[in-house]
Amino acid sequence: MPSSRRSATAVEPVAQPSGPDLALKRRARRILRLLTARYPDARLELDFASPLQLLVAAVLAAQALDERVNAVTPVLFGRFPTAADLAAADPEEMERILVPVGYYRKKTASVIKLAEALVERHGGEVPRTVDELVALPSVGRKTANMVLGNAFGTPAVSVDTHVGRVAHRLGWAEEKDVEAVEQAIRSLFDRKDWVPANLLLILHGRRTCHSRRPACGACPLLAECPSAGPPVKGELDPEEARALLK
Repeated sequence: MPSSRRSATAVEPVAQPSGPDLALKRRARRILRLLTARYPDARLELDFASPLQLLVAAVLAAQALDERVNAVTPVLFGRFPTAADLAAADPEEMERILVPVGYYRKKTASVIKLAEALVERHGGEVPRTVDELVALPSVGRKTANMVLGNAFGTPAVSVDTHVGRVAHRLGWAEEKDVEAVEQAIRSLFDRKDWVPANLLLILHGRRTCHSRRPACGACPLLAECPSAGPPVKGELDPEEARALLK
């Protein structure tokens, strides 16, 4: 005789959503559209014609303006066009070329050591993975992702001080936690948008969302930014803010 008690039914656990919620992703897409409208011709501001040139330029750009790096790299690569040429370069000659970028002795040593590693480990070619790139002298994750995204077209996010600052002010991650910022951007945007979003955030940090006095009153993200105004001492007056734009 069948029991009158109902048999216990196993309750399947409810899957919890992973990553940012839909509202955050929609807001991120709005931000991307606004930044695209503000900077329609966004591109990396370091000039390069090959992965090797970008890799070396990124090393030279440490504590130097991109404009100064762009002024010396045509001379540098005109004299030493390949990794083998850079590895075999006379240090004093390279130092004379690199004087305008500052710390020229240290940077000369870094470039030569990097070139030697490229020749010894990769036949003079720039590798295409983060792990191989960060194993090279003077190459960190920021530079590795910059090269992958801009020289090889591989979806990647390179977090510099500008990207970290803007992402923090938008409420995406802590400014000093580089890995958290990188992960936040990767999770908020589709892979195809990682590099464009990355470039837009860099430009926005350089031209509008400055570290000390951001031009909040002239910022296209004013309505989307939780940090606009007093929290970061941003300039809210439109006229005053426009004068701060670069």
